[in-house]
Amino acid sequence: MSAGDTFVIAALADPDIEAVIQLWRDCDLVRPWNDPRADIAQARRSGCADILVAKAPDGSVVGAVMVGDDGHRGWFYYVAVAPGRQKTGLGRRLVASGEDWMRRRGIEKAQLIIRDTNAKVRGFYESLSYGVQPRILMARWLDDRPLTP
Repeated sequence: MSAGDTFVIAALADPDIEAVIQLWRDCDLVRPWNDPRADIAQARRSGCADILVAKAPDGSVVGAVMVGDDGHRGWFYYVAVAPGRQKTGLGRRLVASGEDWMRRRGIEKAQLIIRDTNAKVRGFYESLSYGVQPRILMARWLDDRPLTP
């Protein structure tokens, strides 16, 4: 049994919000243009997203993943494992839990976006059989602010 097998993964509960935000910060996932509290609130009220949280036996938050669907594709956001708990299999369990969430909703394809400079995370997803699909990502802020990097 790997260390990743000792964690319980369940939907986010209110008392875990601050710990999840701190985890995302510890994993360098938060950017100035993304308010994690607003992202959590949006996911929770949308009806098409969820945040799955991994807890250690002592109840501490050691991993989390936000998942959502757009009606026919599933999306991963904010996949995080506490730095001291990485390479235990927990990241794989979180992704598998997110994929199961998508399957239960009838979603057949999972997608994610990573920054092109993040080779470590790219390797992780490649080890889970995710591959690069050539696409051009276009975006705009609806309040007309300049695009972020």
